[in-house]
Amino acid sequence: MNLSALHSFRVAACDLNGQMRGKRVPPAYAEKLGKGAVRMPYSALTVDLWGADIYGSPLVFETGDADGVLLPTERGPVPVPWLDTDTALVPMSLYDDHGTPFAGDPRHALASTLSRYAQRGWSVIAATELEFTLVDASGPQPQPPINPVTGRRLSDEAVLSVAEMDAFEAFFTDLYDGCAAMGIPAQTAISEGGVGQFEINLNHQDAMRCADDTWLFKALARGLARKHGFSATFMSKPYADDAGNGLHVHFSVVDQQGRNVFDDGGSDGTDLLRSAVAGCLTAMPGSTLIFAPHGNSYTRLVPGAHAPTGASWAYENRTAAIRVPGGAPAARRIEHRVAGGDINPYLMLTAILGAAFVGIEDGLQPPAPITGNAYDIDDLPQLAGDWASAVDAFESDPTVARLFPADLIRYMIMTKRQEITRFADRPEDQHWLSYLEAV
Repeated sequence: MNLSALHSFRVAACDLNGQMRGKRVPPAYAEKLGKGAVRMPYSALTVDLWGADIYGSPLVFETGDADGVLLPTERGPVPVPWLDTDTALVPMSLYDDHGTPFAGDPRHALASTLSRYAQRGWSVIAATELEFTLVDASGPQPQPPINPVTGRRLSDEAVLSVAEMDAFEAFFTDLYDGCAAMGIPAQTAISEGGVGQFEINLNHQDAMRCADDTWLFKALARGLARKHGFSATFMSKPYADDAGNGLHVHFSVVDQQGRNVFDDGGSDGTDLLRSAVAGCLTAMPGSTLIFAPHGNSYTRLVPGAHAPTGASWAYENRTAAIRVPGGAPAARRIEHRVAGGDINPYLMLTAILGAAFVGIEDGLQPPAPITGNAYDIDDLPQLAGDWASAVDAFESDPTVARLFPADLIRYMIMTKRQEITRFADRPEDQHWLSYLEAV
């Protein structure tokens, strides 16, 4: 993509909440991006949900709010289909002047985790399933959008309804065209269980590319929805009495010969698979904040609502937090089903893949896989039940300390505690306005 031919383009890195933070730059910067021409305060990646500095952060007054250097990631520039202007976005990561990755950059956290796999000669293949809800946000409260075919507002569930997909054909055509232009491997789309809720699956690929594309897809869906006169939200729970939005992750690990290390030729999978499962289960309660990073997230995490609340695993059982799908042994993989749609994909994959590696490294073994309904089992280790408890657990959990840099944990805790305080000062019936298109 010829950046120098554009009127301008954007450069952006991912903050702790998954939002893009960066700049609009002139085409003259195209040849200088790799030389550190664009600088940005370290604090910009640790701001709260609204973009405010964190009170008491060591990155602000204590150190003079110093700049880091933005450098392009290997993802490369992508078009921006949701804008009318012909422009591009260059995904970036933040470093210091000596080339050291900034610990508060979520993408660096995932890169560090993947390097641990690489040291064993392994690579991780991952895919995401993203649920989102189309919303009319023009009133005082969110409501379902108008069906473009009937002219009537959506009012009912429409699980796997082709007619509901067809009604929003113009939006989905633009969405698939946008994915193709940006190199995002969008696969099947379905109408999901909530009113105006849909799901699109991204194909299996390198785990870092998976995180990049999940981040970009969320921006694309939100941007294109605005062009079609409604909003697309990845809020965990857009409506209190309707289905929530989840984000499931599938992953496997391949060696240098391209063999799946989870495949034993049968349905059970290898000891390495079970150790990875055990690591994910061990880390799950302390990592709740990563899978449910916002106050709204906890309205989804309620027993019996298709969102796992207990740390369990099973073969071919969608009530369990960790599912090992059936199918061909060569495709044996782990499905992690806990996260909401409002996550930061880099932090989410760091938590999941880091936990799996810890399980393999320590030779952990999981309990017996469950059978039946996981919500009927009373003695499962539980995820944190509310936002404040999740913050406390993330701060103190010893497994979390093995998954994330100490500085990132510190910045995350400070950011979330500030958000808890700020939300407490806002009318509860207005909280959705802060979340709608930010998460």
